[in-house]
Amino acid sequence: MERLSDVLFSGSQTEFLLEIFIRTFIMFLLVLLVLRLLGRRGVRQLTLFEMAMIISLGSAAGDPMFQDDLPISYAVIVFMTVVLLYKGITWIVMKYRPMEKMLEGAALTVVQDGMFALEEDRDLTFSKMEFFSELRNLSVEHLGQVREGVLEVDGTLSVLFYEPSQVRFGLALFPSRYREISGYHGPGPFACMFCGKVIKEIPVGKECPRCSRNRWALAMNTQRV
Repeated sequence: MERLSDVLFSGSQTEFLLEIFIRTFIMFLLVLLVLRLLGRRGVRQLTLFEMAMIISLGSAAGDPMFQDDLPISYAVIVFMTVVLLYKGITWIVMKYRPMEKMLEGAALTVVQDGMFALEEDRDLTFSKMEFFSELRNLSVEHLGQVREGVLEVDGTLSVLFYEPSQVRFGLALFPSRYREISGYHGPGPFACMFCGKVIKEIPVGKECPRCSRNRWALAMNTQRV
């Protein structure tokens, strides 16, 4: 118990504990004020550039909260500089499209015509399972229901669906149906578990004619509920 007390309070000064409370309270209000001035954004709407800015603000706010040799005025100067930089860079981004792409990236097509877009695959930082999870959250049962899916710069997924009458066979997204078939000789169609290509019969050699992979699952064509 004495050891725990040493870990928690060793070397602490009682009068400085109150100062830490006051400093933390002030810095917290300053952070809220700055974020309010920068505009309303949800966490999922933040771009990479905005995340870097918030991390900078957090770093600048943290030290003055408990270091008595750092006046709060230093943090205020840092905040003002970050806000000016943010406003300036935002203006530049609005004027010059290449700068926006460099700082924030570009939207990527993930699903096209019920299949994964192979040409964008090398640029993706998400795993297929993460995309499956995002699509499942949108009540998508299989890729055949999706006409186009785009990964936005803020990490969200935007989806256009086929009309019910146009739903095609596609790769299942739920674990109960996303299962590799082995030695299966029943009727198809079948979907490539990598790219979502659907074929009526598994070809000789079992390689997908689109991506050259060789893992297959039964395709499905249920409509969205």
